[in-house]
Amino acid sequence: MVAAAVAAEAGVRQAGAHIDIRGVSHWFDVAAGPLQVLDDIDLTVKPGEFVALLGPSGCGKSTLLRLVAGLEPATAGRITQDDAPITRPDPSRIVVFQDPTLYPWRSVWDNVALGLQARGVLKAQRGRVDEALNLVGLTDFAKAFPHQLSGGMAQRVALARALVNDPQLLVLDEPLGKLDSLTRISMQSELVNLWQRAGFSALLVTHDVEEALFLANRVVVLSDRPARIAAEIVVDLPYPRHRGHARLAELRHEALRHLGLDATW
Repeated sequence: MVAAAVAAEAGVRQAGAHIDIRGVSHWFDVAAGPLQVLDDIDLTVKPGEFVALLGPSGCGKSTLLRLVAGLEPATAGRITQDDAPITRPDPSRIVVFQDPTLYPWRSVWDNVALGLQARGVLKAQRGRVDEALNLVGLTDFAKAFPHQLSGGMAQRVALARALVNDPQLLVLDEPLGKLDSLTRISMQSELVNLWQRAGFSALLVTHDVEEALFLANRVVVLSDRPARIAAEIVVDLPYPRHRGHARLAELRHEALRHLGLDATW
């Protein structure tokens, strides 16, 4: 069974990963010479915490996610998970992208099973696929194919594919960015529910200020490239959150001020 489902049934929240980012700077080699995208980033994600990153387009948010996921090494600085250096991708850290990237020739069930299949454990742990589909409400669509799904359902499949690995950290790179507004609002609530039930840590990149404040315990605002931490906003509201709450309006204005966009609000 998926450990997250077991924890949910028992009413016990699992501890997620503890991520520590210290003195991280990063450069890309481009034709004109080295291009710095991150500048001396210090950030901690506590076990089970949901942290959102906001910042101008192209400032380096997604680059920071890639470094945390272990998809490439930082040019300078150190990133650890539970005090161990992150040097490569690992099943305990799963990335969910804006595009669900489902294989069109595979059923929903087979798409979710990809991680277990790649690790050679699918035969022994088939039940985890069913549990993951149940968690995202897609049990009845296990035999469907991607072309038969709505955008929101396809993104649920991507989340199930991540959850089947019992991740300690979900790295979320604008996972709801391509959805229509109504579906996006619904999926935000579903993502919070999944996070609360499974207990993983989450690091989210989004351009949507309201989404960041609705989902996260803490919102980190990054500057223009090379990105530095301009502000950290603690979202001191319990879950479930209500979008019309006066405190959310205050925090939205604060976030927009740090982004230089508060003049029209």
